[in-house]
Amino acid sequence: MKKVTGIGGIFFKCKDPNKVKEWYQKHLGLNTNEYGATFEWYQEAGSNKKSVTQWNPFKETTKYFEPSTKEFMINYRVENLEALVEELRKEGVTIVDNIETYDFGKFVHIIDVEGNKVELWEPIDKE
Repeated sequence: MKKVTGIGGIFFKCKDPNKVKEWYQKHLGLNTNEYGATFEWYQEAGSNKKSVTQWNPFKETTKYFEPSTKEFMINYRVENLEALVEELRKEGVTIVDNIETYDFGKFVHIIDVEGNKVELWEPIDKE
């Protein structure tokens, strides 16, 4: 079974997310919006299948990374999230919540061996 297929996003805590987004826009040219920045790319040369990677600063007081106390969270792109979650359960991995489905894909959170909250995402990539 294929598990992680790529990085879906990088999320991190900061004191002032708007100031951070403005700085990255001004100095590094990120096209930021209220959520951060979205990087679009194609899955392979000559492919019509568009994918995205999200960059997102969060307010340092966010509860979104809990139960982890870390300052960051990585989102990994995966295939067949339901089967992967079942396999992870059998392996004793802590599953934080239930799989949720949105217009852009399915999500679930797990905890790694160091206590980091990890977001798993089965995206719906568009042609």
